[in-house]
Amino acid sequence: MHELIRDITLCILFAWMLGLLAHFSRQPLILAYLIAGFCIGPFGAGWVQSQESISVISELGLIFMLFMIGLEIDLKKIVRAGKVILFAAGGQLLGGCLLGVLFFVGIGLSLGGGHFDAVYLCVACALSSTVIIVKVLYEKRELDTLPGRITLGVLVLQDIFAILFLAVQPSLANLEVSVILLSIGRVAVLVAAALLVSRYVLPRLFHQIARRPELILLGALAWCFLVAETAERLSLSREMGALIAGVSLSTFPYALDVTAKVTTLRDFFITLFFVALGMTIPVPGLSVIGLALMIAAFTVVSRLVTTFTPLYLMKQGLRASLLPALNLAQISEFSLVVIQTGVADHHIAAETANAASFAFVVLAVLSTFAMSRSDEITRWAIGPLKRIGLRDLDHGNGHAEEGHEGGHGEARRIVILGFFRAASALLAEIERQAPVLLEQITVVDFNPNVYQTLVSRGLHVIYGDISSADTLLHAGVGKSEMIILSVPDALLKGASNEKLVRHVRTLNPTAMIVATADLLSDVGELYAAGASYVTVTRLSDAHELFTVIEAAQAGLLADKRAELDVRLGERREVLP
Repeated sequence: MHELIRDITLCILFAWMLGLLAHFSRQPLILAYLIAGFCIGPFGAGWVQSQESISVISELGLIFMLFMIGLEIDLKKIVRAGKVILFAAGGQLLGGCLLGVLFFVGIGLSLGGGHFDAVYLCVACALSSTVIIVKVLYEKRELDTLPGRITLGVLVLQDIFAILFLAVQPSLANLEVSVILLSIGRVAVLVAAALLVSRYVLPRLFHQIARRPELILLGALAWCFLVAETAERLSLSREMGALIAGVSLSTFPYALDVTAKVTTLRDFFITLFFVALGMTIPVPGLSVIGLALMIAAFTVVSRLVTTFTPLYLMKQGLRASLLPALNLAQISEFSLVVIQTGVADHHIAAETANAASFAFVVLAVLSTFAMSRSDEITRWAIGPLKRIGLRDLDHGNGHAEEGHEGGHGEARRIVILGFFRAASALLAEIERQAPVLLEQITVVDFNPNVYQTLVSRGLHVIYGDISSADTLLHAGVGKSEMIILSVPDALLKGASNEKLVRHVRTLNPTAMIVATADLLSDVGELYAAGASYVTVTRLSDAHELFTVIEAAQAGLLADKRAELDVRLGERREVLP
């Protein structure tokens, strides 16, 4: 017991020290935890030798990690997922697994006879890292963009796929139809029971203890371990039960409260899991390094092929097809969970598991770097893809010359450069008050959904990247009378409002240019760059909020809300 406490102390101490180094060098924290485990483990300094300690620490961390992954799976979002996300995820998962089996069997890994290295690796390589992707997309403010939403949708469906695999995994050595159906039946019974209890029993209990945070935390943990132990009794696994416990809680009213309470504890045990995993990684030999590099290379290539292809075939355009493929090009922390369950059941060789862990580390570093520069990589790749014959959404819309980014015909009198929510609201307002003006407007943007929706409404749209000089030149922006830049700097890719104003002013010295300022200090710079008028959205927001306060003080808030409801009902916006 004292040895376990000492081992946990070493785990946390080294995880914190190396975590600080990872933070300052902008590397994934998971990478730091793995290295910390290696340093103090049997293959490093040897300060933690007890296999029992490593096993206990690892299993506790794994149970908590899967419980939290389950809490973050939103079943309602999966039900509402559009066909683009469903087809993209289906193509990526099925294509990735098929290519994985062919590749890994082709390089000599086993597929049967009690050894399933190829199966585990193809599943592991089909899953992407939620931790890395969400962190980078959040920092880049791309979670709410079209490629960001596609990426997150695919991640959720990958988690569902992993759940199904974990249900079948214990029976891999005896893959009879009856055995598989029995395993799936046990999972179905456990899921149904957990969902029923979480819907009809737990909300009442949690409502009674809502003002006692410590009881909410204790209740969530009790539920996690109860379902985990029930799963163990059903010949499943505690880890599978923890995942089901989390999923069942994700739909009930107190899910956010539970998540907030358990997050700190989750971080503690997830840290322990990855540190314990690092302890099991030996100093790699050349064969392990070679296999790890092959796994990493296969993951990147297969992800590009299986994610890009279905999105491209669904006419999402080159950019919106490439970005999710780049975002998803790494191995998931969930993959390490899958690999470890295989090791525990003696389904996969230790050398293969170690190679998968090294591949995870390599891709964690490389994908973080690639995602942070995904816009530049995408711009660089689009040209060669067009030259080999792939068509973008701008193909055949009136610009026949090589290299044009334009759409159908030159820009009209009023040009909206970039289309996000402000532009969507502007078009809805014009449609309501002066619909004739729509015939004089051109929109330039590279969102395929925006392009297709506006074209179907009869508007003049040019598909292209507004940060590209060729797009603006070939679109004929130099002949327009008014150019509107409504996208804030935080959402622009490869440009800023100031740079766009300077470039547009060079192309068109006489046009009225309306730009958007994020900060008050930006206003003067935009005027100096050549803007005719600068909007500051915070001022209009402040005015609206002040009118709400006035209405509330006069007892007219209900009337103001009814007025707003009428206005909202009249609008037909492209972006909700």
